[in-house]
Amino acid sequence: MTPFRANRVAAIVLRQLYLMRGSFTRILPLFIWVGIDMVLWGFMTRYLNSVAQPGLDFVPTLLGAVLMWDFFQRVMHGTTTAFFEDVWSRNFLNVFATPLGVSEYVAGLVLTSIVTSLLGLIVMVVLASGCFGLSFLSYGLLVIPFALVLFLFGIALGVFGCAVVLRLGPASEWFIWPIPAIVSPFAGVFYPVATLPAWMQGLAHALPPSYVFEALRTIVRGGAPPLAPLLWSTALALAYVVAACLFFSQVHRRAVRTGLLARYSAESVN
Repeated sequence: MTPFRANRVAAIVLRQLYLMRGSFTRILPLFIWVGIDMVLWGFMTRYLNSVAQPGLDFVPTLLGAVLMWDFFQRVMHGTTTAFFEDVWSRNFLNVFATPLGVSEYVAGLVLTSIVTSLLGLIVMVVLASGCFGLSFLSYGLLVIPFALVLFLFGIALGVFGCAVVLRLGPASEWFIWPIPAIVSPFAGVFYPVATLPAWMQGLAHALPPSYVFEALRTIVRGGAPPLAPLLWSTALALAYVVAACLFFSQVHRRAVRTGLLARYSAESVN
């Protein structure tokens, strides 16, 4: 096993930055979808405030929830898109023919996701604050560790999605894009988990975002910052990250052992 080298990780990140720099079509999606979400939900919260009882403010509850959930999606899709660039260009055999280790490759995907998700987050914060008056002071400093939980869970799902595509083939990427939409009903982004049926609540309690959004709603209502959900959701998110990395490593070893990387094509691989 070769030692972990930071310069190899930087090479993965640099390749992605070169791809984005040379292609407007790769840069635009970093901003356009988050911008559409902020504008759409921003006007929706403004309308709800106009028809709701005085004293109710939907901006921190709805628009804030949309912003946090979009951040989670950007993190996950930032990881998988960086991976898909190698899938689409059929570059895997070239990448893993080098001394690059699996941990270095995954670390490069994660760092790329950090860059792209931060760009999207800046756009979301500017639009939500400048156009619709969303103030993060309503959340306090606890928004930072809760955002970190969403970031970790996004990384976990992103790495898991990469492993699924590596195992099943490029055609299976369509299984990956809808994952955030599938998770969202269980995460309680816009409503308390208690409104879900019992079987869905059981699944929700296994997902870190459910604790994040429950806690943020408590903070917005003026309640005490819930530290226990923060600690538990952090532990869950870290466990998912470790499990996803182990799964990716196992799939990669199998792909090398069976010659899957050499046969990687645009069709599903059995």
